Amino acid sequence: MSSTRSMGAIANFFFEIGMLKKTPRSGFQFLGSGAESVAEHSYRTAMVGYTLAHLTPEADTARVVMMCLFHDLPEARTGDLNYVNKKYVHADEDKAVRDLAATLPFGAEYTETLAELKENASIEAQLTHDADQLELILSLKEHKDLGNRYADEWYSIARKRLCTDLALELATTIWDADSSRWWFDGKSDWWVNGNRHRST
Repeated sequence: MSSTRSMGAIANFFFEIGMLKKTPRSGFQFLGSGAESVAEHSYRTAMVGYTLAHLTPEADTARVVMMCLFHDLPEARTGDLNYVNKKYVHADEDKAVRDLAATLPFGAEYTETLAELKENASIEAQLTHDADQLELILSLKEHKDLGNRYADEWYSIARKRLCTDLALELATTIWDADSSRWWFDGKSDWWVNGNRHRST
């Protein structure tokens, strides 16, 4: 591959990643509230994955983050199929992976990474799967706090998909938390007075 062709393939790859910003997470149609792109999901999944790996001494943090960033990349070509869709529609994700990999200078690494994730035998793959589900659980909790009555049932299913004790503990903590508490302290005078009493 010439340098010009190589740069062209990389530019195309970047455009393909951009499709994830335009690809909706279709499960929200059934939850009944909310909307999210695959790119939005992937970003928080990567941050959750980094945290899980950091808290797991035997895990390769960089590899977990890479798996999180790659895990839904094939959906730029296949779209996001939710669990209802998957009863009736088959997406050839392996072909999507192969076709993209053939154009990338790191195509072999991309293919191997997704194969490892699919096998789910390594601690890095398990943490990536957990990060994916914890990101869903975070979204569900945000919707529960806004009154979505289906979120509890979805949570119980997502929780059963978790692989590690660490993720199970975090899932419980997330579900017991108030999703707005990180920024809103209703007991603070700040929400009444703002910065009017700040010294200059």
